[in-house]
Amino acid sequence: MLKSKTFVKKTRSGGVMKIVREHYLRDDIWCGSEACVGCKQESTVLQKEPCIESSLCSYPHYLVPDTNVVLHQIDVLEDPVIQNVIILQTVLQEVRHRSAPVYKRLKDIMHEKEKHFYTFTNEHHRETFIEREPGESANDRNDRAIRVAAKWYSRHLKTSESNTDGLKVVLLTNDQGNKQKAEESGLLVHKCEEYVKSLIANPELVDRLALSNDDKNEITSSKVLFPEHLPLSRIQAGIKSGSFLQGTFRASRDNYLEATVFVQGEGEDSTEVLIQGLQNLNRAVHQDVVAVQLLPRNQWVAPSSVVLQDEGTAKDDDAEEEEENVVRYNCLKIFAAETDRKPTGKIVGIIKRNWRPFCGMLNVSHIKESTRHLFTPADRRIPRIRIETRQASTLAGQRIMVAIDGWPKDSRYPNGHFVRSLGSAGEKDTEEEVLLLEHDVPHQAFSQAVLSFLPKIPWAIKPEDMVRREDLRHLTVCSVDPPGCTDIDDALHCRDLENGNLEVGVHIADVSHFIRPGNALDREAANRGTTVYLCGKRIDMVPELLSSNLCSLRSNVERLAFSCIWEMNREAEILNTRFTKSVINSKASLTYAEAQMKIDDTTKNDDITKSLRGLNKLAKILKRRRIEKGALTLSSLEVRFHIDSETHDPIDLQTKELMETNSMVEEFMLLANISVAKKIYDEFPECAVLRKHPAPPPSNYDILLKAAKSKDVEIHTDSAKALADSLDVARVDGFPYFNTLLRILATRCMMQAVYFCSGMDSDFHHYGLASPIYTHFTSPIRRYADIIVHRLLAVAIGADSTYPDLMEKHKQSTLCNNLNYRHKMAQYAQRASVAFHTQLFFKNRGILNEEGFVLFVRKNAIIVLIPKFGLEGTVFFGTKDKTAPNLVFDEGGPTLKVEQHTFRIFDKVTVTISLDDSNIQHQKIRMALINPVIPGVSVPAPDTEPQAKKPKLS
Repeated sequence: MLKSKTFVKKTRSGGVMKIVREHYLRDDIWCGSEACVGCKQESTVLQKEPCIESSLCSYPHYLVPDTNVVLHQIDVLEDPVIQNVIILQTVLQEVRHRSAPVYKRLKDIMHEKEKHFYTFTNEHHRETFIEREPGESANDRNDRAIRVAAKWYSRHLKTSESNTDGLKVVLLTNDQGNKQKAEESGLLVHKCEEYVKSLIANPELVDRLALSNDDKNEITSSKVLFPEHLPLSRIQAGIKSGSFLQGTFRASRDNYLEATVFVQGEGEDSTEVLIQGLQNLNRAVHQDVVAVQLLPRNQWVAPSSVVLQDEGTAKDDDAEEEEENVVRYNCLKIFAAETDRKPTGKIVGIIKRNWRPFCGMLNVSHIKESTRHLFTPADRRIPRIRIETRQASTLAGQRIMVAIDGWPKDSRYPNGHFVRSLGSAGEKDTEEEVLLLEHDVPHQAFSQAVLSFLPKIPWAIKPEDMVRREDLRHLTVCSVDPPGCTDIDDALHCRDLENGNLEVGVHIADVSHFIRPGNALDREAANRGTTVYLCGKRIDMVPELLSSNLCSLRSNVERLAFSCIWEMNREAEILNTRFTKSVINSKASLTYAEAQMKIDDTTKNDDITKSLRGLNKLAKILKRRRIEKGALTLSSLEVRFHIDSETHDPIDLQTKELMETNSMVEEFMLLANISVAKKIYDEFPECAVLRKHPAPPPSNYDILLKAAKSKDVEIHTDSAKALADSLDVARVDGFPYFNTLLRILATRCMMQAVYFCSGMDSDFHHYGLASPIYTHFTSPIRRYADIIVHRLLAVAIGADSTYPDLMEKHKQSTLCNNLNYRHKMAQYAQRASVAFHTQLFFKNRGILNEEGFVLFVRKNAIIVLIPKFGLEGTVFFGTKDKTAPNLVFDEGGPTLKVEQHTFRIFDKVTVTISLDDSNIQHQKIRMALINPVIPGVSVPAPDTEPQAKKPKLS
């Protein structure tokens, strides 16, 4: 049966277009139930005898949730107890349009066979499809469609010959109007909350209930703590008139009373609006999209340099407010100079919430028998959340997940509900799970749908694989990587040519040969975006069969590659560049140290060693030339943990030592990336995926310039070359580490490099590399951007065919946005992993004393860098259990005078280092000042006798 659906759509130009679509209705759509003998179905999903024990529904039954139940109670639906659920097409479509995260979670549930979730396409069934009636809203029509489908299921199952046990259908809704109409039509219907409370065998499921709309904003106190949020219509009108600004809310990690709203302007211009104080923050949560109103200029303030964390006991809202107001006054009473003040505003409304389930721990209430408790998130930028649970004694000491339901204006904290437990706090597996979840790193096992697209084992190169591919197996190719590397992306070769020139090749794993566009394997890799490296653990972007085997360019096995080959003269000048798909056979898989030993050993003169020496000589010339053009050489202290093979705890720690071979590999990877960038942009100027590094705004350099000036060193930041040249000559007599510290500070001034589509931007420049164009080509095993670049390059040289999405700049731009997000979160996850393993490392080592340098100065603290450990920590002056010393902060220096001693950036200090595990959720490295000695502030040096096995450090 054919029907037509007609609707109007607004065009980009502002016009209106009438859309008519054909809509087919069928009468052979299966119900999916084992109990049905009427449907001629090949397979079933819903069980014949569903066995949920409910005091409300003592009979066997299927559940039909409406849209709002799915949207707001997805945590309940995910529980293993909830099975045999019918998801109507109407509901699925609405959820898809209204919440992409919930839609993905729902699809994941539907793929779990043991959950028995069945999708019924009621919109295409002749007996369940309904037309929208005149004057009926789309929402009311969909509610009616859900009731009609539920009614059809009830009749359909009742007429089934095998339904002798009285199998019924129960509609779940939280809408009172929908419930009343369902009851009037004879349907079995319950509110989700009352149904969940009826599951007598699973009382813990009640904790996973989200608050209903009626409860979310219920005023429970006569005292209003926050201003009312403006309605969306007022917000939109205010943004249009210019009285409000729209931006992303970013809470401070260091001060819970401070945040910044980033307002995107035209092009890449953006404005930062400072928000200070609880009332001005007005219930916004980190990453929410908010409407902000600027305060009068005479009320603008400077960002606070106070480190302030919400550590109140939270006995009740009034006490919390009073305590907070005192702290707020102390925090903000210092007036800033006019030049230091920033645009300051207040939140007037929420445009889009960006809430997600948060990891953290439960603070059990001091009131016995209370079911209301505060949850403290692991991320300090997220406020505490009030939840109701009857499992407090069980959950104490556990890492748990909690979701926010709402934030009434009379409550100091938002309300939420328990989602699930992650395990005991402090356990390595639990903490790694937390940091992966908190940084949104996809880490679930690859699904069967993804694995089905892997090649069959044993795999070998076939004749058809050699089509449009060059045989380079005769070349002396080798790889140089960190120790223990199994996902080898790249290999190199260098050989003499008969004309006296050199041939240099960079050979990259041909991952795009195995991952074809659009299949499940490709979609999963695109979503993950990057491989994430934790301490002692790797979260692969692609299945291990590819990452560590078939794509890895291991020695003495034939592998498919994508090669960039140059002809160069002895001065590293490129005479010719060509690209080809290839097959190689690497002659050696070397570590950086092994390659360096070969180069340095004068007794060796084999082909691999000669190739390495040629590469190293050329790399030095390439690097010198890059630096002459203005490329930056910055610094950061990276550490590597040696992990015990049995306990998986860190037993050794060393800062990473860079060798010539590190630089050698880097130079040729950079050269290959630049060469490929030029090629794909020449061929596809509208859809090339490139990478740029924006120049920092002048204000980013303020701290660097102030720090250098404190040592009478002048730094120029007019250009990357000016910065590089001034860093090269920055020296202080008797302070050899000064230049390294200065480069570390310069690194903190930089912007984040990002992927972008060439057709959507005009600024291609890579500031740090001083290159007019750049991309990523050399790591397709671990970066999805490189796979796209491989596909573009393959099309450009005629080695592969194109596909529509590859040439669509808007889709490429959307992809780049996801890759930038995944890359950023992977970096944060790696840092969190290092921080956690640093805590484990110091856990049983007592109190150590080490020398360090002041890196930053705050109003009540100094940030100290310990080069030996690559560790940063904060020395606070004045704590809850000690009287605060006299502090005088000068932002112009910046300096901090503590009693009679003045601290400046780069000052040498001696501190104690220990693990503060008093708060199991937020364990941290504690530092206390030994030298300089300030009476009443400094602590005595600890006993230097080791309290545990001394770490080997280098």
